[in-house]
Amino acid sequence: MNMERVGQLLEKVREANPLIHNITNVVVTNFTANGLLALGASPVMAYAKQEVADMAGIAGALVLNMGTLDEQVVEAMLIAGKSANDHGVPVLFDPVGAGATPYRTKTAQTMVQEVKTAIVRGNAAEISHVIGESWEIKGVDAGEGKGDVVALAKMAAKKLGTIVAITGKVDVITDGERTYLIRNGHPILTKVTGTGCLLTSVMGAFAAVDDDVLFAGAAALVCYGVAAEQAAQKTAEEGPGSFQFQFLNELAIATPDDVRRKGVLEVME
Repeated sequence: MNMERVGQLLEKVREANPLIHNITNVVVTNFTANGLLALGASPVMAYAKQEVADMAGIAGALVLNMGTLDEQVVEAMLIAGKSANDHGVPVLFDPVGAGATPYRTKTAQTMVQEVKTAIVRGNAAEISHVIGESWEIKGVDAGEGKGDVVALAKMAAKKLGTIVAITGKVDVITDGERTYLIRNGHPILTKVTGTGCLLTSVMGAFAAVDDDVLFAGAAALVCYGVAAEQAAQKTAEEGPGSFQFQFLNELAIATPDDVRRKGVLEVME
């Protein structure tokens, strides 16, 4: 039943073509926009503080990504986030590199305090630093860490009052009570910059079309992982450059049937 619903949500995203407002980092802007277009969503990248409130107010979802930070970006994110909250637009936050520097960590913590988020997505290190816990981090990549990722995700969800997704070898998404594990994806995703950032935006597209934001986030993780697996299989001898192009193709051509056959979504009791 769950996989049937995941496939239906993929179709719903493509039919609805939701407008996803991204305030993201300069490294991934093009890849994120192309990924959302391939999926069937409609991306907009608006950063000026003079317009972000208006844009966020009409979007299907707002995605805030702090990959490349400065004062103006932070101000624009806060303005957009509060406008989205006022208009009932789900806000997804990606605390890229939280824990790498004090400024980055403080910015992430300010964001979750001042903006009501629907989903916070990051790796284990980022999420742990957002809630003031300790976890290894190197640059913007998670260290190996020795903690219990499911326990960390649940603790963060309860502490922040939001849905938390921790992505890695196995993805975990939880509201603190209901928890899903997603066992799709491929290690080559880590060899292409921006795949995590695009994932948060794809989760935004799914959250824009379904009121059950937790399941929508889980469905996005499954579809994203299946697309990555199919792209990796088709470019197995070619390396990350070919994978990146094929991955965009798979976001566009992966079918609900592909998702139903290959998706691995586990409900934790």
